[in-house]
Amino acid sequence: MFRFRKTLDIVTLFHKAGSPASVRAATVLKQASANAAEFATEDQASDHSHQTNHQRPEFELNITEDPPTADQLKTILEYVGKSKISSVIKGATTENEALKKLKESSDNIKYPVIVDWNNGRALASDNESEILKMLSQLKEH
Repeated sequence: MFRFRKTLDIVTLFHKAGSPASVRAATVLKQASANAAEFATEDQASDHSHQTNHQRPEFELNITEDPPTADQLKTILEYVGKSKISSVIKGATTENEALKKLKESSDNIKYPVIVDWNNGRALASDNESEILKMLSQLKEH
């Protein structure tokens, strides 16, 4: 019988390979992605709704060393909120300043930046508990 498969949520890591913080974030995300995939394929025929230990649904992890585009940056800033713009772009307090600083240099980005596009969340941190908390808040469709 043919079944439509749910599309996976997309989580992007804007990564700087030379940054220890970015490398740590990549490791945490790869482990979380592998764990979610392992859980999802363990026994897909059985009903796991009775389990109180809620696991994060499987997600697609994209790791890129390209800086975000202007449109992506606008979306990221919307997700983090106006009070946290400087957590993403060094020295910026407004969206316009952030866009200008990104245009000047991609070194103005505070790597790593993790974005959950499907659920409207973003984080500029390598803090494992913050990353895992963001991932655990992802919705099931």
